[in-house]
Amino acid sequence: MSPTKTPEHCIWKYCKEHEEMVEIKGIIPAIITPMNEDESVNEAELRKQVQRQLEAGVHGIFPFGTNGEGYILSEAEKKRVLEIVVEEVGGRVPVYAGTGCIGTKDTIRQSLVAKEAGADILSIITPSFALASQNEIYEHYKAVAEAVDMPIVLYNIPARTGNSIAPATVRKLSQIPNIIGVKDSSGNFDNLLQYIEETRDRKDFAVLAGNDSLILWNLLAGGTGGIAGCANVYPKTMVAIYENFIAGNMEKAREAQDSLRSFRNCFKFGNPNTIVKKAVQLLGYEVGLCRAPFNQVSAEGVAAVQKVLDENKEKNMW
Repeated sequence: MSPTKTPEHCIWKYCKEHEEMVEIKGIIPAIITPMNEDESVNEAELRKQVQRQLEAGVHGIFPFGTNGEGYILSEAEKKRVLEIVVEEVGGRVPVYAGTGCIGTKDTIRQSLVAKEAGADILSIITPSFALASQNEIYEHYKAVAEAVDMPIVLYNIPARTGNSIAPATVRKLSQIPNIIGVKDSSGNFDNLLQYIEETRDRKDFAVLAGNDSLILWNLLAGGTGGIAGCANVYPKTMVAIYENFIAGNMEKAREAQDSLRSFRNCFKFGNPNTIVKKAVQLLGYEVGLCRAPFNQVSAEGVAAVQKVLDENKEKNMW
């Protein structure tokens, strides 16, 4: 198999706020939010985790996404986390901010706060809890895009929100100039393929995998990379998927992709976010637990994660 993309095909978008080009590509860690014992944000450790990711060669940083526990952080905490990440990144890679809320007005307000704090790109999850029609989803994103002059990446994760963005709706939304991409965490590869097919006529539209097991296959199909939770555990391995793909070394790209399977198999022991954070803690980083009540992993689960970490250390996965 040969790669279908080259570095020249990377997606670029003009960012008016910073007067520079923002690159939508590669491995973008959905970085965890380290916590102290009292569940406050551990700012010092957050800075360390950002630097750890940058040293591994990641192509962006995405704070308070699903793995960053954005669903449980207060608005003030989100702003502070974003300010820290922006400061630590120092313009080296784009910073993505998850600003989606249930309501349109709240999403606009959160997005404007993120813009002020220095985010480069907004990642906006679908409205949740109440079932939304495709027209309601379209009007929601359209209103946000018109109110906030920033690049926007749509975020589809129906298992968590109860609402899915249909491929036809993604196509319609892709006609709005500052909606520049979509992240698909449905786990349905055909849905990911349809997003790519429906937006081919817009050359500057990026399709990102939100499921770490599909990153290479997304690239082969014409996507541009992935927003990756497992990068918190294996940043160098995740980067190797993309970099080897771009270099045309498909054997090594496939090897890096396949090597994640043993860790992902541990997700059966609990919430994937909780498993990821526990794994980073077991690596020796002071990231703490996820916020209650999402903070428990059974003794069997901890043992399984530790076993995989030990095995993968011998394989030089980090």
